[in-house]
Amino acid sequence: MINPFTALFSQKRAFYGTFSFYPSTTVLMHVTPQFSEVEKAFLAESGVTKMTTQLPYLLVDNFPKLGLLTACRFLEWVAANPEGVVSLPTGKTPEYFIKWTQFLLENWDTKKGKEVREKYGLGNTKKPSLQELTFVQIDEFYPISSKQHNSFYDYVNKFYLSGFGLSKEKAILINSDEIPLAEGKRFNKIFPDLKVDLSLRFRDPVNELEQLQQTSIYLIDQWCGEYEQRIRAKGGIGFFLGGIGPDGHIAFNTRGSHPYSVTRLTETNFETQAVAAGDLGGIEISANRLVITIGLDTIVYNPNAVGIVIAAGEAKAGIVRDSLESSPTTQYPATILQKLTQGRFYLTRGAAVKLTDSIDAYYSTGTWTFEKTERAVIELCKKKNTYGHRLKLEDLKSDPYCKQIPGLSEDTVNQVIQSISSKISKGLEQEQNEVLLHTGPHHDDISLGILPHITNQLHDPSNEAHFSVLTSGFTAVTNRFVIDTLLLTKKLLDEGKIQMTNYEDFFEVGYSLKTDKDVYHFLTNVASENAAARSRGLCHRVVRALCIVWEIKNKEQLRETINEVLSILKNSYDGEKNPPKIQKLKGMIREFEEELVWAHFGVQVKNVHHLRLGFYTGDIFTEQPDKTRDVEPIVDMLRKIKPTKLSLTLDPEGSGPDTHYKVLQATAAAVKKWSEETDTSKLRIIGYRNVWFKFEPHEANVIVPVSLGDMAVMEDSFANCYLSQVKASFPSYSHNGKFSTVAKRTWVGQLNDIQLLLGKNYFYQHEHAKVRASHGLIFFRDMNVDEFLATARELEKSIEGML
Repeated sequence: MINPFTALFSQKRAFYGTFSFYPSTTVLMHVTPQFSEVEKAFLAESGVTKMTTQLPYLLVDNFPKLGLLTACRFLEWVAANPEGVVSLPTGKTPEYFIKWTQFLLENWDTKKGKEVREKYGLGNTKKPSLQELTFVQIDEFYPISSKQHNSFYDYVNKFYLSGFGLSKEKAILINSDEIPLAEGKRFNKIFPDLKVDLSLRFRDPVNELEQLQQTSIYLIDQWCGEYEQRIRAKGGIGFFLGGIGPDGHIAFNTRGSHPYSVTRLTETNFETQAVAAGDLGGIEISANRLVITIGLDTIVYNPNAVGIVIAAGEAKAGIVRDSLESSPTTQYPATILQKLTQGRFYLTRGAAVKLTDSIDAYYSTGTWTFEKTERAVIELCKKKNTYGHRLKLEDLKSDPYCKQIPGLSEDTVNQVIQSISSKISKGLEQEQNEVLLHTGPHHDDISLGILPHITNQLHDPSNEAHFSVLTSGFTAVTNRFVIDTLLLTKKLLDEGKIQMTNYEDFFEVGYSLKTDKDVYHFLTNVASENAAARSRGLCHRVVRALCIVWEIKNKEQLRETINEVLSILKNSYDGEKNPPKIQKLKGMIREFEEELVWAHFGVQVKNVHHLRLGFYTGDIFTEQPDKTRDVEPIVDMLRKIKPTKLSLTLDPEGSGPDTHYKVLQATAAAVKKWSEETDTSKLRIIGYRNVWFKFEPHEANVIVPVSLGDMAVMEDSFANCYLSQVKASFPSYSHNGKFSTVAKRTWVGQLNDIQLLLGKNYFYQHEHAKVRASHGLIFFRDMNVDEFLATARELEKSIEGML
């Protein structure tokens, strides 16, 4: 049987040979792009006056405004192309595109709707009808049932076909349940483990099942070819809107995708799998799931198409820069949009911070600060790979940013060296008689951010330490982990090895007692390296949690409940949202893990506070923090503990208002309210970052040395205590492994940057032993209440304009 996929690409290769990426179509930015009326309005509002990228972009202040821009441009295009072909994205990034589109359609002629339209170029536009549009689904996991709520088929039906009123009859969709397979069988019969081996395209099958699989793969390839032809028969996509992945993928065209690629069944790379892990229930699932995606050539087949990539938040800043400032290359798939005269990037300011244009504007506008001087000098050291003391005045004068430093002189570098050195001195200060409250959005955030600093604080017995995780964190616990733990719990119960259930008062009150004993015994077995006893300790805590959540009254009910939970989880599809009680059980497992970490330093369970804020629901579009539900619990905690130092994650704009952002805003509101009740003039706020974002040296005012011993404590406590996270089921896209390794690499990288400025001898010859022992550095920002609230207010602007 001829494989149409192989034949298609053989023809392409034969035709193009060793291709060069159509240099004649590169958009040169000295030619003014033809912006639409909507785009002109947003461009004028952005204040951008210089654009040196390979592709035009529009800049907005925040995530909701990005949705407004995209919605206005979409409706502008639809009004002019009422029977056009559109392809729209899935995931979290389109949240406000969807909300603003619905708002404008419902309020086209209301006062508010008219105000928005007139301000943003739609004042004279007649309300468009979306009913005659042809919708094209961009991509889908394979295999996955279309009935699953985490399938993209379900997403587009819910938010676009139903939500926008698009025609279901005209839609070109990817329904895995309807793609023909060998002998008319369903995919779970052909691929019983839901794994598709694409090597069968090119090798002989070794058994009957593989023969069916090979035939099915060819049939899927045939279906993909027909899907492509259906799109091209319509003239191609007229309006494409997509997000961008950490590796630069658009649709599921990952790094290295052929510029002439078409709709196909294909594998993904690790970065894409890591991002998809949250949708599919873990990297164990996403790493073995293929995708069907339209190709790069599908996107640009229509030369008159509008092709837009949207990106929000500093997490995307690196790949946005590479995609916009590079000539067409397979390394950055989004550069394919340079083939379209209406190719665009729509960005929040956070997503644009690494663009050369943005960096130029940072230095050339506003008041010059010493932070700018620090940044310019440190970046020059990195660019020239030269130690700070070796930089000459001529080097500074020839650098486009350093030459702007007011009063530039031979002493400029020394001033920066002294400033950084003073930040390290602050990180060496021994704190005493403090009431410490360390907070984090998720379990492990505090440890991954500032554990070595906390270790220093806890060495002094005059300090009182409290820890609080503000969300339940249940989404980070896989069904598989709970199933394995419950099966072991059931076995231990049958063997009589969970003896506490034999006590007369256990199911009345005993289940809620002796939690410190649980923790102590667990850590004793960490010390003795008794893995079986550690697992038994986890099962003890799970039994307590089951009793609390399900209000269990006897052993029989306990066994019935375990069987019930096992049945629910085993019959759930990967990535399915759990019922509330199972969410709570998962959250309590994470809470036990957090108690174990801080017990390393003698912190009792009563000093580890679990707030479980209500906005954290596990839904794709989560709620904003509520004043009563989410802020008051934090205020109550502040009143009871009365901290003198409060730590929290201080991340920049994320990819929209994510959990870290929401926790920060809830905490800021609580601090503000508490400060109205009591004197907080001496309260210090410690803003830290961990594996998702990092401070640059000029952004931090405290630098803490990290020794190999500090790193070992962090790695060991993570591996021994965060039991549900050791397998890294939901990893960072930058590392296929534990988050503790990512944190350690961040600390080492930060040391390398500072060593380049100060010189290595600064460290190994330093008078302080902690500096001599440092092989990593932690950066954080120490603020008073007013400084913190001002910073939080700036971040709050990232959600202004929400509906």
